[in-house]
Amino acid sequence: MQRIAAKSPQAERAYALVVSLQQQFVECMQGVSRSAGSGREFEPAEWFRAEGKYGGGTRYVANDSDFFNQASVNVSQVQYDADESKALASATALSSIIHPHNPSAPSVHLHVSWTEMKTGRGYWRVMADLNPAIENPQHTARFKAALETASHDMGVTVSLETAFAQGDRYFYIPTLERHRGACHFYLENYYTDNAEADLAVAERIISGVIDSYASLLSEVASNKALLSAEDFRRQLDYHSLYFFQVLTLDRGTTSGLLVHDQNDVGILGSLPLHVDKALIRSWLPKMPTPQEKLLQSLLDCLPAPEPSSDSKSLIDESAKRALATAVRSHYKQYPEALALQASGEIIPPTVANHQ
Repeated sequence: MQRIAAKSPQAERAYALVVSLQQQFVECMQGVSRSAGSGREFEPAEWFRAEGKYGGGTRYVANDSDFFNQASVNVSQVQYDADESKALASATALSSIIHPHNPSAPSVHLHVSWTEMKTGRGYWRVMADLNPAIENPQHTARFKAALETASHDMGVTVSLETAFAQGDRYFYIPTLERHRGACHFYLENYYTDNAEADLAVAERIISGVIDSYASLLSEVASNKALLSAEDFRRQLDYHSLYFFQVLTLDRGTTSGLLVHDQNDVGILGSLPLHVDKALIRSWLPKMPTPQEKLLQSLLDCLPAPEPSSDSKSLIDESAKRALATAVRSHYKQYPEALALQASGEIIPPTVANHQ
């Protein structure tokens, strides 16, 4: 099979950018793995939208279980040049989540995408958030400083303060009255009159964050402080919260799952390897109607705790496929529940309508 690329020159430039950023991130993570883990290479996996007719993507998945809990760096381009019924021309994206094995090392989520309509109008989405199981204020300050440095001269359409505020709003979990992470940055519907400058802003932000995060991980890896059972317990609790936010609130994840079922494992590559099923079940009474039904369906997809543990449920590929099906089934039955998903100040029509 072969992926058919989008025809638009701007989509072509966006694809070249996300592939370059993917390579940068994989090389950085591979370097940390070689110095602090087993050094096993990231493994590429392809997926195709309608057997490549409408594009597809490649994700790189970590094989170094000594250093990574889960790690996935995904690039995709979906295009509808041959489908006149679609208003969306193409969507080109890099999306990545890194969950280190060390509880002292924070997880990170990065996303950059170019969405283009057939009218010719397009916009960027840029997200970066630091997600520690055990927060280190110095890590948070460094991550925020990297974003501030990389985000200079964004133009007049949005301020740096707005990007941080939108991130805090998007990653807030109302039922648990807390945020998912420690630092959240979110540019939505970003564009100016200078397309080349906009692309440069997107590149500078994500590239800067990649370098900053790799440096942070290397420093944590070089610290040989002993980790306790309590440290790993806190990490499991946090990974359970991460699972909860992604599958009950994250609008981007839900949209991706509702569009098609040809990349379920890739889309849910953001999930950690284990969660505490009992802890997640304890949040059921906090859920608004009908989201308690969604959470119960997700719990039904999780296997029983592993024999060696009274709390850890494994999220393997089979579980990811079941979880994706549960999300689709829920919103097909309760489409009005999409209004309960997380959002920044702006929800683009392409996301709101799941084109």
